[in-house]
Amino acid sequence: MSAATTRRGPVGVAVIGAGNISKQYLDNLTAFPDLKVHVIADLFEDAAAARAKEYGIAESGGVDAALNHPDVEIIVNLTIPAAHVEVATAAVNAGKHVWTEKPFSLDRESGLGLLKAADAAGIRLGTAPDTFLGAGLQTARRLIERGDIGTPLTAMTTFQTPGPESWHPNPAFLFQYGAGPLFDMGPYYLTALVQTFGSIRKVAAVGSKSKDVRVIGSGPKAGEEFTVEVPTHVSAMAQFENGQSSHSVFSFESPRKRMGFVEITGTEATLSLPDPNYFDGEVRLWRAGAEEWTAVPAAGPSQGRGMGVLDMARSLRANVPHRATGDLAYHVLDTMVSISESVESGQFIDVESSAPVSAALPEDWDPTASTL
Repeated sequence: MSAATTRRGPVGVAVIGAGNISKQYLDNLTAFPDLKVHVIADLFEDAAAARAKEYGIAESGGVDAALNHPDVEIIVNLTIPAAHVEVATAAVNAGKHVWTEKPFSLDRESGLGLLKAADAAGIRLGTAPDTFLGAGLQTARRLIERGDIGTPLTAMTTFQTPGPESWHPNPAFLFQYGAGPLFDMGPYYLTALVQTFGSIRKVAAVGSKSKDVRVIGSGPKAGEEFTVEVPTHVSAMAQFENGQSSHSVFSFESPRKRMGFVEITGTEATLSLPDPNYFDGEVRLWRAGAEEWTAVPAAGPSQGRGMGVLDMARSLRANVPHRATGDLAYHVLDTMVSISESVESGQFIDVESSAPVSAALPEDWDPTASTL
């Protein structure tokens, strides 16, 4: 945890990366009173200028415009995955706290290096997904902690689609190293499980791919072929530090779509969680002896992307831990790398890292309030 800040008022923010996802963030970052976006930066400065104009942000430019801005306290790193660690490290060296889109890194070595650099500099790291802060998953967590399902025992999660090449205009990167269904969607599901059961201690998995080459199905590149570099179906088991276990499927191989399936089973009931890719959704409870699900209204905020940045900013001012931490993101990355190693080796793989379960978000936590 970094030292308490001496600044008051809204926390200054800069966004690096003016691509499509920046719109989802900026819709919220510019609306939260406790944040002030000072600059949009991008390698393509024209793109940064256009995005800044769209949101009425005064300054734009290259990466240095964000890193050197005196009023910026948090860098929101929305660059491509391969650049995440490089940009985050530059921000740490500039004395800025960092929020990074997933993935935290593409390998253990660079991820650990970033964690150590930030710790040595007294810098906070935050990383997507922050969907577990939304009303859906926080409501499910409150039910579990209240004892509504008894003692939590097991979990099942499923993400299955035919694959994004049917609709994505440029899908090749989703089938390359650092992607595939495991690394693309795994962070959402595994983060939800870690926040429920605690750290993962060991994993076992099998994986496969049905095709070495796929064809783009839509857009200007329709008909073009690309190489599949990673497994497109992964079935993984995990054992957690307190003995619970889970089974997860991550697949681009299913004609039938099954997305957002997460069930936690306890000694007294089964809980159906909302899609961990979203901040809201339906929570349902199936009690022992019941004949149907009981719906549970989700309570709390669900504004969307940027809630983790706001939590980080408020926690920075209060000198308390924020929730979507670099340690959590690294543990999820370590787990995914371990799953990949198990696919290759056919053996159980121990997961060496740990991440404490983050503090629950108060039900009345209001992103639209001015608190600083």
